[in-house]
Amino acid sequence: MRALHFLVPTALLLTTAASHAQSTQTVWNNKQCAVVLTYDDAIDVDLDNVVPALDSAKLRGTFYLIGSSSVVARRLPEWRRAAQRGHELGNHALMHPCDGSLPGRGFVTPDNDLSKYTVTRAVSEIKANNTLLAAIDGKTTRTFAYPCGDLQIGGVRFYDQLRNDFVGARGVTGGLQTAAQIDLTNIDAYSINGQSAEYMLDLVKKAQESHTLLVFLFHGVGGGHALNVELKAHRQLLRYLKAHEKDIWVAPMVEVAEKVKAYQQRNPTTPR
Repeated sequence: MRALHFLVPTALLLTTAASHAQSTQTVWNNKQCAVVLTYDDAIDVDLDNVVPALDSAKLRGTFYLIGSSSVVARRLPEWRRAAQRGHELGNHALMHPCDGSLPGRGFVTPDNDLSKYTVTRAVSEIKANNTLLAAIDGKTTRTFAYPCGDLQIGGVRFYDQLRNDFVGARGVTGGLQTAAQIDLTNIDAYSINGQSAEYMLDLVKKAQESHTLLVFLFHGVGGGHALNVELKAHRQLLRYLKAHEKDIWVAPMVEVAEKVKAYQQRNPTTPR
């Protein structure tokens, strides 16, 4: 009887743990993990190199567009076609303002210095960019990416006034997180700048093992930006994701964020 007394709680614990693992895995479309491919700044290589590569592999990504980018104006029909093929056009602000008061921010111009912005101005410009993006893709649901990863203006988190305008916001801090751990106001992402294919594939494998979300943050792909990943390395990443698509859910940020949001609403007591 004493042995049975200890077996019952153990069995319950194992059942509960298995049930929890199964319920969290359903967030990733019943796969081991989720991988989101994001590309910042609306640059030519997005349309020249990335969209064709994703389309060829039948994978979809998220492109965070700066509304004032000349590449948006000059190649608007191509962005529209990319959205029609399932890629997300995310919001990367109208003018891409960054905090020029921080170290290493010599590239920030006075006109686009977030530290000189008011919260009202930042929010208004981001909302204006949403209007522009809706005119391109006809969608009203999307995600935001913080320019330079800057969250605050004068100690105030400006995104707090935008929570109803987006499903989530992508940050720049690397990390693998379960659906319960994710902060939808600042989603972790690994910035890629010169890392090898092996480095990226190792991250994917770790996400598979831990049943977590992995977000990649790219700028240049095969050139086009000071922050860059080689075409070959990017191609190897896509090839691995495609070869393991039965185990890995690759989707735009907006779709993953919607799943995470729904999960967190169903499990409000889960610690984050």
